[in-house]
Amino acid sequence: MVSTHPTEVQHTDGNQYLPQRRSTNANLSPNQELLPLTTQVNGHGFLEIGGCDVTTLVEQFGSPLYILDEETLRLACQQYRDAFKQYYKGESQVLYASKAWNCLAVCAIAASEGLGIDVASGGELYTALQAGVIPEKIYLHSNNKSRAELIFAIESGCTIVVDNWHELHTLVQIVETANYASAPPRLLLRLTPGIECHTHEYIRTGQLDSKFGFDPHQLEELFTFVSQQSALNCVGLHAHIGSQIFERQPHRDLAAVMVQWLRDAAKFNLKLTELNVGGGLGVTYTESDDPPSIEEWVKPICEVVQEACAAENLPLPKLLCEPGRSLIATACVTAYTIGSSKTIPETRNYIAVDGGMSDNPRPITYQSVYRAVVANKMSVPLTETVTIAGKHCESGDILIKNAQLPKTEPGDILVVMGTGAYNYSMASNYNRLPRPAAVVVANSEANLILQRETYEDLIRQDRLPERLKKVAQ
Repeated sequence: MVSTHPTEVQHTDGNQYLPQRRSTNANLSPNQELLPLTTQVNGHGFLEIGGCDVTTLVEQFGSPLYILDEETLRLACQQYRDAFKQYYKGESQVLYASKAWNCLAVCAIAASEGLGIDVASGGELYTALQAGVIPEKIYLHSNNKSRAELIFAIESGCTIVVDNWHELHTLVQIVETANYASAPPRLLLRLTPGIECHTHEYIRTGQLDSKFGFDPHQLEELFTFVSQQSALNCVGLHAHIGSQIFERQPHRDLAAVMVQWLRDAAKFNLKLTELNVGGGLGVTYTESDDPPSIEEWVKPICEVVQEACAAENLPLPKLLCEPGRSLIATACVTAYTIGSSKTIPETRNYIAVDGGMSDNPRPITYQSVYRAVVANKMSVPLTETVTIAGKHCESGDILIKNAQLPKTEPGDILVVMGTGAYNYSMASNYNRLPRPAAVVVANSEANLILQRETYEDLIRQDRLPERLKKVAQ
């Protein structure tokens, strides 16, 4: 644990349903306002998050380093939870979509704020359970769950979000063969709503041409089959339209469609009591991004579900949602140490950092755009336009093109903002780089939540056959 004490500066205001934005702070430039809510610039002109000097954190824990601001994460959890309580008359439950960043500490923080956990594999399920999350608040997704994962889910007591016919038949076989003495496993049925939205094609899931979910044209067959399975306890429906969405209407449309499905299910004597409308709210990665606030996302969904249920004379279901990115993305930054540089006259200036596509694969995978600051030069004018390159043996390992920075030198600490979602969770050991450490900061304290991998970790699973040992020698 490291403790650093900030000098007196103006604090930001987080009392809005806008965890991805902040009120104006005289100490932060417009670009710097993309940082977590507890960000301050101290009297030395250094960046502080959660009361901890980022340069001190790098000295203590090394770089690259993920730095998670606990207050920003908790505030977003509270805002989702409280918005549903304010605008929905029935029962509600917010689930953290932990595929964004699944680790013990993040799951524990979300659960401590009353959130459940949405998991997408047996490994994520195991992590949530080890973090102390109660099974009743865990929902297992995936379009191709293994038999072992399904058995693990049944035995742990979590809810299974069934994605397809193969999985449904496998579940029936498992339950009937094992003759479980406990209550039948709880299920939600995932349906494809046929709703498209403007986001990257790899993270759209609502259109009919998707690997996820039952075809809605098969509703009658699906509901008939499920209603005949006494070994299963189908309690609700699930749908999801994608990720990093700024539009509001698609989510309203989804809520309306799902209530129609509830009405149709009732015709088959299926008493469904839960409706999971997914997540997908976008966040601010650059100053041009303008997503709805959490409140602006929650309120219309609640209104549509309530109005549609009243029109269909249906009782209000338990309303669930599963935000991931909008909870965790802007709560975290990644700190790097700047190393080499290269100037190509009249073309481009490069600076390189000690990480890249192995700790943040989103730029090379999704062409995602980020912003950066220099932690030890927060008050220095922005005079350089540079392209920030990673250290991997790939020409495409570029974190940010045309970044506006102060003049930099080797040893400066570069901080890339908004790296909480799909950075560590998609990290790799490409070029055999150890994955970075992560710390959570709060109240001027930093606690290690993910230990930095070592070279020994990299070969821990390697096996060298006896016949190759002499060759290797």
